[in-house]
Amino acid sequence: MDISLVIPLYNEAESLPELCAWISRVVNENNFSHEIILIDDGSNDNSWQVIKELSVQYASIKGIKFQRNYGKSAALNEGFRAAIGNVVITMDADMQDSPDEIPELYKMITKEKFEIVSGWKKKRYDSTIAKNIPSKIFNGVTRKITGIKLHDFNCGLKAYQNKVVKGIEVYGEMHRYIPVIAKWSGFKKVGEKVVEHRARKYGITKFGWERFVNGFLDLLSISFVGKFSKRPMHFFGLWGTLFFLAGISIAIYLIVSKILDSSVSLTNRPGFYLSLTASIIGVQLFLAGFIGELISRNSPGKNSYQIEEKVGL
Repeated sequence: MDISLVIPLYNEAESLPELCAWISRVVNENNFSHEIILIDDGSNDNSWQVIKELSVQYASIKGIKFQRNYGKSAALNEGFRAAIGNVVITMDADMQDSPDEIPELYKMITKEKFEIVSGWKKKRYDSTIAKNIPSKIFNGVTRKITGIKLHDFNCGLKAYQNKVVKGIEVYGEMHRYIPVIAKWSGFKKVGEKVVEHRARKYGITKFGWERFVNGFLDLLSISFVGKFSKRPMHFFGLWGTLFFLAGISIAIYLIVSKILDSSVSLTNRPGFYLSLTASIIGVQLFLAGFIGELISRNSPGKNSYQIEEKVGL
């Protein structure tokens, strides 16, 4: 199969018929063998009923329904598991991503041999203050920390070689950082394509300001996991050593001062408490490093979700 389209959604019943008709027209015009995997992330409207009706109308449509809302990352992860196409393309269901981008994304993966192609919504129709400015700050910080030169990490329109989506796990709210996760997994040929950003036609945005706070915390988490998940002692041991040496050095200074001048108080000086605190922190960091080395970072239930129903799978 040429293409798997993975589309997570939450309360998008209005947009689904138009979106699926548009996708089908584009892929059929280009003679792509394809499947459309719609993941209903616990919608409380009639999105699932619409998906079931569309699956009768279009043989290529497959559906997954979560029992409750788990988030976009969970939906993408389940879609990636189910995808069988040589090229996997993700897009949002709100009609702000254009299916007309599909042929060029497919070409960049198959002909230009990129492992990942990320969309860049260079011209946006979102609120400047509420979304555009925070997004620029967020993307700038992410580029600086990860070294991946993308302008729009959070764009939902992306394309992957199948081996990429099968070789990574997406959980929590890590969908913003799939290129980062893929890089740490060894997939480093990342491309970027300017894509059309369309004004919202149906519904309202599902994301607020909190996504930028969560995004920053996720960035710190994924950066740490990517660099030190296999060697936590390299991080905790380094800082533990520095704190412990600082504590010991201060203690030696205090002891020497006491020897040279017996009238000098030892325990009433601020340096005594700094030495004690630094030494304790150093030991604790060392212990954290040892425990980190012993504990596997993979939780068996990390990507286990209650799926209520499936269609076509």
